[in-house]
Amino acid sequence: MSRLQEKYKKEIIPAMKKKFGYRNDLAAPKIEKVSVNIGTGRALSDAKIFEEIVNDLSLITGQKPVKQKARKSISSFKIREGMIVGVMVTLRGQRMYEFIDRLVSIVLPRVRDFRGLEKKSFDGKGNFNIGVKEHIVFPEINQENVRNIFGLEVSVVTTAKTDKEGEELLRLFGFPIKE
Repeated sequence: MSRLQEKYKKEIIPAMKKKFGYRNDLAAPKIEKVSVNIGTGRALSDAKIFEEIVNDLSLITGQKPVKQKARKSISSFKIREGMIVGVMVTLRGQRMYEFIDRLVSIVLPRVRDFRGLEKKSFDGKGNFNIGVKEHIVFPEINQENVRNIFGLEVSVVTTAKTDKEGEELLRLFGFPIKE
């Protein structure tokens, strides 16, 4: 059991029950999954860049990424239906908690000019989205070997019903959300 899982059971559930008046532990919201997504814009023409993206994402998450295909053709973006337009990883359980722990304690403080996460990144149902402009802030990436820098999106899916519950849950997990 990871450090964050223990913190959830011992500290976060009681705090959420006290603040929102849940009757039992299972009523308290939890983090369901974390999705990490990279759009492969300029890598469509270069297979080497695409391989680098796949390798770096698997290093960051510890899991093999899934290729995302375009659902329909868009001529202005030079995309055909069935073309690979991104890669993503969905993390659950132990890997998810370890990823969140690294994200909150190591990655976000390393981001240049970081002032905290915006409240407007909640989607209305308690889920949270974070955009990271440079993937080299992750400690798993060796900066000397990097030829291309790309951004990624992290989506944290919770069982919270409202943004207020989701915000409190993530704040207790250590996410630096602005007031």
